Amino acid sequence: MDPEQQVSQVYAASAARLVAQMYAVTGDYAEAQDVVQEAFVRALTSRSRFGELSNPEAWLRTVALNVARSRHRRRMLFHGLVRSGKLTPAQRHDPALSADHVALVAALQRLPRPARETVVLHHVADLSVAEVATALGCSTEAVKTRLVRARRALAGYLGEDDPPRSPATSPRSVPNRPDREAFHA
Repeated sequence: MDPEQQVSQVYAASAARLVAQMYAVTGDYAEAQDVVQEAFVRALTSRSRFGELSNPEAWLRTVALNVARSRHRRRMLFHGLVRSGKLTPAQRHDPALSADHVALVAALQRLPRPARETVVLHHVADLSVAEVATALGCSTEAVKTRLVRARRALAGYLGEDDPPRSPATSPRSVPNRPDREAFHA
């Protein structure tokens, strides 16, 4: 198959899912679209290498996460300039979203970045604990610990009384799992 066609097919199959995942990580829908677009641009610029990948969506997710992290670092630098009084921030205009969606993303934003990325990859991207560990470059035990702590924190942030307890529970069986449709607005 032509590498450009492959990128096009992967885009059709996974772009919306990747944007939803990155939105949950970044908390900014436009930013999520931008980092996923950047990941696909990088795929197009290295089409022959992209064609050799066994899991192109995982590669795109990793690239998008790395782009999001780089942009986050730059944003922190920008915020430092704003706090110093050297710059004035522009107003943000977010798309209209349901109250549940906004609450869920706001709760995710309260988590530390590693925990937020872990939750999104496991519960939104439906990656296994082992796949999350590989994507984030940490141990499966670290993933399980992050998931337990993040679930408890999210339950508190969202006003749930009984958060799930097992870190190895599959995402399809978590009783208080946030509504995944909220990520596909």
